[in-house]
Amino acid sequence: MHILILGGTTEARALAGLLHGGGVRATSSLAGRVASPRLPEGEVRIGGFGGAQGLAEWIGAHAVDAVIDATHPFAERISFNAAGAAVTAHVPLLALRRPGWVPAAGDRWLSVPSLAAAADALDGLGERVFLTTGRMGLAAFAALPHRFLVRSVDAPEAPMPARAEVLLDRGPFTLDGERELLARHRIDVLVTKDSGAAATAPKLTAAREARIPVVVVRRPPVPDGVPVATTPEEAVAWVRSRLP
Repeated sequence: MHILILGGTTEARALAGLLHGGGVRATSSLAGRVASPRLPEGEVRIGGFGGAQGLAEWIGAHAVDAVIDATHPFAERISFNAAGAAVTAHVPLLALRRPGWVPAAGDRWLSVPSLAAAADALDGLGERVFLTTGRMGLAAFAALPHRFLVRSVDAPEAPMPARAEVLLDRGPFTLDGERELLARHRIDVLVTKDSGAAATAPKLTAAREARIPVVVVRRPPVPDGVPVATTPEEAVAWVRSRLP
């Protein structure tokens, strides 16, 4: 059986390791947007497919029996391409999505549907913004007068805010480190996507302790009809149920 895993997330790498260790052939496909990605076990390909049709053709050419979409919760385009390709290629598709974050007592969260809405929400929340939405999509904040601390794994792409300091760093992050960062930069408000990752969750605790408001961008929905697993182990069970 040949499984195609889409994505280089923590869950995708764990899934590849479980399948590889269990004797199931798995090919992990990475988008290639990170300069030095952490490579999973098993076979790896890097780069796009050329849309849903290109992905369907690759599935057929490489005798893929099932596809698992383990991309970032906000990688909406590839998720919908995967859904279309699975239908065209007549293979089953599973989405592997880590659970989203849940606010705790004392949190001051403002939930918004998009980066543009997050930018609109900043008015009146403070001048110094800790922006942790990744290096892409910063154009939504480019026209704002706020001071931004932008944290990302790789250097951000233009356009971006004029008054921005870039911090290149990769999680996991510690609670003490996040506390110190918020205090050192005198952060007034945090903006983040609901990625749900444990590695980046300490910033939420630090913001709660500092009574800092958090603007949370809601994740897009999984395409209609696609079943969802929340852990790599659940995804392995789904694969095992399809073994001959």
